[in-house]
Amino acid sequence: MLPIVSIVMGSVSDLPVMEKAAAFLDGMEVPFEMQALSAHRTPSEVEAFAKGAAGRGVKVVIAAAGMSAHLAGVIASMTTLPVIGVPVNSSLDGMDALLSIVQMPPGIPVATVGINGALNAAILAVQILATSDTELRDKLAAYKEDLKKKVVKANEDLSHIRFTYKTN
Repeated sequence: MLPIVSIVMGSVSDLPVMEKAAAFLDGMEVPFEMQALSAHRTPSEVEAFAKGAAGRGVKVVIAAAGMSAHLAGVIASMTTLPVIGVPVNSSLDGMDALLSIVQMPPGIPVATVGINGALNAAILAVQILATSDTELRDKLAAYKEDLKKKVVKANEDLSHIRFTYKTN
């Protein structure tokens, strides 16, 4: 089994955030890999990864980093694959990471999710993959239908809660 999504973290300290992406991909039966690479500490390894990912069958990269958060942008500068950046809250409430990822120069786009938004990054990766995979598209549609059902059920549960001045 070869990975079609690569989850790259600037540090293993990002794993608690990125596990949500891994769990979602696993549940959708999407082969993925996970590794730690640092744009600042291991730049030659990042370059080798970015330049070789497509040739290994990777179709989408999810890159997470905190603080200066250059990993997603550096990868995006060296590949034509879609790169999804996950800013990690490691300092300044994650705003430094968010701004580092979202402020890319023209020609080097990085799709960016919210701070610690690894689940949304994985969902976006699956949406990208589902454009050419009907089985995956059906799984994604079922997932979104389940989300809808959870909200409908929650609203139904709320209707049974009673307060003196609650009108519904």
